[in-house]
Amino acid sequence: MNYRYRIYPNMTQEQSLLEWMDVCRVAYNYGLREIKDWCNSRKCMIDRCSISHEYIMAADRPYPGEVKQLNALPNAKKVFPRLSEVPSQVLQQAIKQLHRAWEGFLYIGHGFPRFKKFGQFKSLLFPQFKENPVIGLNIKLPKLGIIPINLHRPIPNGFVVKQVRIINKANIWYASINIQCDVSVPSPIPHGHPIGVDVGLEKFLATSDGVFVKLPKFLKVMQSKLKLLQHRLSRKKKRSKNYEKQRVKVARLHHTIDNTRKNFHFKQAHALCDAGDMVFMEDLDYRTLAKGMLGKQMLDAGFGQFRTITKYVCWKRGKFFGEVNARGTSQECPECGVEVRKDLSIRVHRCECGYCTDRDVASGQIIRNRGIALISTNGQLGIQNAYADGLPGIEISQSRSKSKSLLGITRKSKK
Repeated sequence: MNYRYRIYPNMTQEQSLLEWMDVCRVAYNYGLREIKDWCNSRKCMIDRCSISHEYIMAADRPYPGEVKQLNALPNAKKVFPRLSEVPSQVLQQAIKQLHRAWEGFLYIGHGFPRFKKFGQFKSLLFPQFKENPVIGLNIKLPKLGIIPINLHRPIPNGFVVKQVRIINKANIWYASINIQCDVSVPSPIPHGHPIGVDVGLEKFLATSDGVFVKLPKFLKVMQSKLKLLQHRLSRKKKRSKNYEKQRVKVARLHHTIDNTRKNFHFKQAHALCDAGDMVFMEDLDYRTLAKGMLGKQMLDAGFGQFRTITKYVCWKRGKFFGEVNARGTSQECPECGVEVRKDLSIRVHRCECGYCTDRDVASGQIIRNRGIALISTNGQLGIQNAYADGLPGIEISQSRSKSKSLLGITRKSKK
């Protein structure tokens, strides 16, 4: 697990951290340039030269892989003494971060890695420690010494600190501490009371039990202040001291909006876990929905982040979490299963069978029913629902939502 704490480095330590981030940024860009040059030199056929590309290096030069670039760091420190200022493992992690991004482009379908401009490298990773770096209310880091830390929650007994990532957000410093305990945590099994959750822009969520949560508009509330700060920033001369001060004000307001939204999501996730033992949500691609005419409102609500946080909170509290097919959840009657067509202007569900309820509650009930059907098992006497308490033979349900590449292939594999 990762615990994030606020840290308070002094002026010297802060300047050292900023300098290290810039050195790691330069190393990252240099490694990416080596990979791009090697790829560009092999874009033409071996028996002819291209008009736009040609061999700019030896044809038998090996690919600059991760191991090759890591082994080149000791010699590079002799040529560029600036690299020696950064702890060796921290510098190595910057190269490893580049190759994780390159592998994501080749095999997962992520975008091509980009060069990082000045100020875009915002974190440093300290991968290992001989002893616990958290000493009382301080944290001890290599070449930096002791830094005060706001240890608002103690590290649990039995956990060992494995890694520490120093993060700079809006000139606020954080330490994300990765802790590990060698225990086997079983995945939650279906049990208890089920809840279907339907999210939307009119109401943030509506549950199958008839609970409504109003949509808090985090960005809209602070939009006037943000507009004023951004207008002042546009009138400053770039790279000046006043420009940097105003840029930090804009960044901190964005940071406040982000923290407020995340705090709300965690509270609602815990409220759902308090209300039931199984939580079901729709398997929607919110990235596609955010590109529509209501994209600004979708991004302000943060439905994708809320689903991820709810899944994590359910795992941590031993509640079962499942995702169901979202097709037609608002066009079906939860009582009789008959299709009831209605557009977005109709907010009440009325069926011929006589069932009448709020449209969003009906959607939540459909999501609940589909979740129960998803985890149900065939018993000797028909179908036995797995949400019944004490039902034997229940297996862990696998999530239907997995990270997939775009079309499953990359441009390189098309050739």
